[in-house]
Amino acid sequence: MKKFRKYIFLFPLFCGLLHSETPEEIFSRANELFKAGNYLDAIKEYESIIASGYVSYELYYNLGNAYYRNGQLGKAILNYERAAVLNPREPDVQHNLKLCYLKTVDRIESVPELFFIQWLRVIASLLLPETVLYSFLSAWILLFLSLAIMYVTRKENILRILKVMFAVSLIFVILSLLMMGIQTFRETTKDKGIIVDKVVTAKTSPDSKSIDAFVIHEGLKVKIGDMVDNWVKIILPDGKVGWVYSYQCERI
Repeated sequence: MKKFRKYIFLFPLFCGLLHSETPEEIFSRANELFKAGNYLDAIKEYESIIASGYVSYELYYNLGNAYYRNGQLGKAILNYERAAVLNPREPDVQHNLKLCYLKTVDRIESVPELFFIQWLRVIASLLLPETVLYSFLSAWILLFLSLAIMYVTRKENILRILKVMFAVSLIFVILSLLMMGIQTFRETTKDKGIIVDKVVTAKTSPDSKSIDAFVIHEGLKVKIGDMVDNWVKIILPDGKVGWVYSYQCERI
């Protein structure tokens, strides 16, 4: 696994201290427990910080490391994914996620997307939102200028250049809008979850007596749907739908 984090920047969700200790002190003690190989106690300390209302990339990252060393692959992936939400371009967590997903049991093919949507997703993941926004604004300005100049000029050679500029700018405006939509959807969607139980038998309805739908294993990323009592509907990457107990699938 990639390097262990020794520092933490905590963002309080509400005030209060745990047993008169600061979260930084608990975090430091958890790190020492981890280094000593006492992963279960380290997990308890990290989780106590989260339960107190504090979150950070380093906290989720170290908790993921502790779960991984403790042999809990699903919980490790869950916390690495949560860390990646806070810092998606951090190479350490991306490395650990790739390593963990290689160890998962299920290999489910996603519903195929149109090639240009896949292409846009890749580009959108590589670009900062600010870069996409600046590209959109630049293309929009060029689009407006080329259209305005076409109305006042009568020279054929200039008109040909302006028409090309207009077409290229229009394409960039459309592509930028699509990428902004993809990035916004990715950042605002909160419907992804990770299977955290070793083996889970999904049901066709939120009832323990209903028919078995399929069997899945820890570490699988799924889409989360409706919740009924202590049941949650999950959608697999290939589109299959089933119901599992809410404790078996935790939201990222």
